Amino acid sequence: MPDIMGEYVDRLVTVEMRNRGMNYGIVKQIYDAARAEGGGRPISARAAEALVATVKPGDVVFIVTGAGYAPEVPNGESDGPPGAAALARAIYWGLKAVPVYVTEECHAPPVIASSKAAAVMVREFELAKTRRMGGAIITAPEDRSITADWAREAVATYNPKAVISIERLGPNDQGIVHGSTGVAKNCVDLGHIFVAAKEKGILTVGIGDNGNEIGFGRIYDFMRDFHPYGRETQYPGGTGVISVIATDVFLPASISNWGAYGIAAMIAFLIKDQDVLQTPEMERKILEACLDAGGWEMRYCTSRFIVDGTAGESSMSIIQLLRDMLRLNLAAPDRGLSHGKMKETAQ
Repeated sequence: MPDIMGEYVDRLVTVEMRNRGMNYGIVKQIYDAARAEGGGRPISARAAEALVATVKPGDVVFIVTGAGYAPEVPNGESDGPPGAAALARAIYWGLKAVPVYVTEECHAPPVIASSKAAAVMVREFELAKTRRMGGAIITAPEDRSITADWAREAVATYNPKAVISIERLGPNDQGIVHGSTGVAKNCVDLGHIFVAAKEKGILTVGIGDNGNEIGFGRIYDFMRDFHPYGRETQYPGGTGVISVIATDVFLPASISNWGAYGIAAMIAFLIKDQDVLQTPEMERKILEACLDAGGWEMRYCTSRFIVDGTAGESSMSIIQLLRDMLRLNLAAPDRGLSHGKMKETAQ
């Protein structure tokens, strides 16, 4: 049953909606490559099963996010923090664990605002850990020369049982972080968190939408040849935007937030609790909170109700469809009054 649900969750979150000026006509092929590399099963189901099997009440889960920088979007973009908040909601209310956001200082305001709108308060770590009073947040140092050591220390100190990346930019083979269209970004490399997690055998999950995010290292060779900026950048000497950081499970989506919603929906399905996934009305509040806190839409760098070029109502509709899928799949078998008796099936 999880594969039936996961099949259609994956289809829904990979419906491509992109302006032709961007990298377009690529989501299906990228998803197919990732699914084949992972063994052929629906990816949202695999990710949710791994999290449900690994994460126990009271455990810490890192959620790494943050994309977009000054001068265009000083506090980042509207794709990332809402998805992180949806995952935190599933982890906190569903798995009874402690979500800890990991990001840069500039991205913290929209992450915190999105989380609060998702009913996961961001508190001091000790309150979150010892009294289950919400989640927590840690921010990376601005000095990039110490990021690797900081990442190892953070993993050792907080001892996460899983680390999830959602729309977090990762380095290419030259150690440079890029936007999806070949523009270099002057930012901290949080891929070090995943390197440190791998050293300790910690479960890692990645969600991305355009090749430059953490997780795409799982299908690196394919992406190098397939992606429009797989081997080039918008400056001389660049070797492409594809991130070399791999995760244990990787879900490419049309919009990264949607991939996170799909995994949250599958967690809800596995634990049989539809309310783990936010409602469409809550999704509106999450997106508005993100935008108001500076996590703007990326195309024209404004607070319009938009995520990756799609209207906010589209994200609300994705949530509605996911919740209806949950409602129907979790309900007891029922034909109603007009379809006759159900066939008996072997148990």
